[in-house]
Amino acid sequence: MRDLSIEEELKIIKRGVAELIPEEELMEKLKRKRAKGEPLRIKYGADPSRPDLHLGHYVCLRKLKELQDLGHHIIFIVGDFTAMIGDPSGRSKTRPQLSRKEVKENSRTYFEQVFRVLDREKTEVRYNSEWHEKLTARDVIKLASTYTVARMLERDDFEKRFRQEIPISIHEFLYPLFQGYDSYVIASDIEVGGTDQKFNFLIAREIQKAFGQEPQVILTLPLLEGTDGKLKMSKSYDNYIGLTEPPGEIYGKVMSIPDELVPKYFELVLGYEGERLEEIKALMKTDPRNTKARLAFEIVETLYNREEAERSQREFDRIFRERGIPEDVPIFEIPPEGKDIISIIFEAGLTSSKSEARRLVRQGGVKLDGTPITDEKAILRADGEKILKVGKRRFLKLVPSENR
Repeated sequence: MRDLSIEEELKIIKRGVAELIPEEELMEKLKRKRAKGEPLRIKYGADPSRPDLHLGHYVCLRKLKELQDLGHHIIFIVGDFTAMIGDPSGRSKTRPQLSRKEVKENSRTYFEQVFRVLDREKTEVRYNSEWHEKLTARDVIKLASTYTVARMLERDDFEKRFRQEIPISIHEFLYPLFQGYDSYVIASDIEVGGTDQKFNFLIAREIQKAFGQEPQVILTLPLLEGTDGKLKMSKSYDNYIGLTEPPGEIYGKVMSIPDELVPKYFELVLGYEGERLEEIKALMKTDPRNTKARLAFEIVETLYNREEAERSQREFDRIFRERGIPEDVPIFEIPPEGKDIISIIFEAGLTSSKSEARRLVRQGGVKLDGTPITDEKAILRADGEKILKVGKRRFLKLVPSENR
């Protein structure tokens, strides 16, 4: 950080950013912190409403790593308290409230994923239940007095629901207030997140000012569309590419995205810009298939390593070009009495739930030696080796247990 001028540092901070609000305040913060020899305090929060992070989260994590490499202090807030309220951002109806047990289970794997990108030793981790559970009724009333209902209804999703007479629960108004209070507690200088969080971040600025603290600067990043090419990447929309999914699954999912999204993935996930990005746009016009394969390769290489990327590429070509099966197909033993198809798929880890397995069977996405299985109550028996294909890229070798 000391080797860069403030202008050079600001240029790095702004790289790939959708909005920086307000830029002049950030310049002042940088100057003041430099004079004191202190880093900026960077806030990033994530509610563990789901157990897995995906490439959409990676866009923010990559920016946080850039800020960390500049010498700034990252404070990762796990919204274990606010997850029990549910973020209303972009929601057309009230989110189901999570139990404490669900939140704890979902957050268990968060840090294993986060620290694949951020430096564990340089990242401060906080749970917002640390302070929210200590608030009294008087404290909550004081917090609620910092913002008006009229201003809250300016929020696009609230305004639409209000106009369409779709219920809005009072506790949903509390979510952005509690999230804003997080910024006050940790004295956030910058908050980083997707563009869908802008309203929450603006409220945080108001709360900091109401409590006598200098407000944070807002840094938002573009949202990454999922594999459907329409909606933002989300597990809720089943269009996500998980950070910890098997390399071959990641490769295959990237290959399934619409062609028009390829340059955006190069830019947001891999950090391509300038001439490199223009080259990708040109290649998509002349050689889209191999350019997309390059994207899939580089994403797997980034999340895993070159060896896994090469193996994933070979397997994809074998499956989709040569109509073969992967080299290392996991083996599942079938007992003599047989086993139901849903349990096989779920227990083998090919789906995250039995309901997902049922959905795939109903949709014709499960085949045994090339023949579709459409009966979700089907009992499979292994009289010799058989290949079960689930979806487009998942395979399982079924063998009778008495032979092993």
